[in-house]
Amino acid sequence: QVQLVESGGGLAQPGGSLRLSCAASGFTFSSYAMGCARHAPGKGLEWVSGIYSDGSDTYYADSVKGRFTISRDNAKNTLYLQMNSLKPEDTALYYCGQSRGNWVNFDVGKYDYWGQETQVTVSS
Repeated sequence: QVQLVESGGGLAQPGGSLRLSCAASGFTFSSYAMGCARHAPGKGLEWVSGIYSDGSDTYYADSVKGRFTISRDNAKNTLYLQMNSLKPEDTALYYCGQSRGNWVNFDVGKYDYWGQETQVTVSS
């Protein structure tokens, strides 16, 4: 079965960095676009970033553009989200997901699987 296991969350200071990893199994990772989303307190699930199956194209929400970088290592079946210049408003539960079809969906409803969350807290 599809499994997406996230790691790398934690506490960071404003302006700091964290790197999330998402280990995938149970499907042909290199055949699927992948994405990341987050759920902040009192808000709905927000799409954050996506990447094509071969890593050739990446997309970002305006709220994280220029600060976050999504990447993947298909040999290791792992997705990464490098988060720099963190802000308190980045505090949320973060998820990685398998996009439906071989394209990046910006709609969180068009992801077939989501991993378990990892908490990111940005606070001084």
